[in-house]
Amino acid sequence: MNRHAFVLMTLMLATLAITSAPLQGAEDRATAQEVIAKVRQAASELSKTHNVIQFNSRSGPWVWKDTYIFVVDCDKMVNAAHPVRADIRGVPMAAIKDAKGNAVYPDPAAFCEGARKPAGAWTEYWWVKADETQGSRKISYHLGAEGTPYVVAAGIYDDKLTIAQLSNLSAKR
Repeated sequence: MNRHAFVLMTLMLATLAITSAPLQGAEDRATAQEVIAKVRQAASELSKTHNVIQFNSRSGPWVWKDTYIFVVDCDKMVNAAHPVRADIRGVPMAAIKDAKGNAVYPDPAAFCEGARKPAGAWTEYWWVKADETQGSRKISYHLGAEGTPYVVAAGIYDDKLTIAQLSNLSAKR
């Protein structure tokens, strides 16, 4: 290989490495579309089985990329299932705090009412990711599981998306 071809090949490989680097991280992050689809799938499954225990497992279809399905019980107003934080299972919704000390569900009854609507509801809070110590901005999509007291949810970690943008996205599906 002559020197010119070697330099050209090196530049091409460097360009490929630089341009594909953002994609590698993006593949490990759930998208809003994936969260909406997975929450709807989980709500459908829960409507059929009423089996909330399946959402406590760290392995299986309900944990993927950097997110997971969790469930609240809107009759009992408690967290019903969480695959990563066993310490908040059974905890009253009003007592669950985010990484900044704010209530995740400041008005659980109003939250449940909104989440049970056909388009569901989005909430924003700061949550500590598994294996991290600092909170990150998380926006979660919540949807009622028909015929049950449960609301199913999953979230994305994103600093730019707004609840209005996500609400439009979930309403279109």
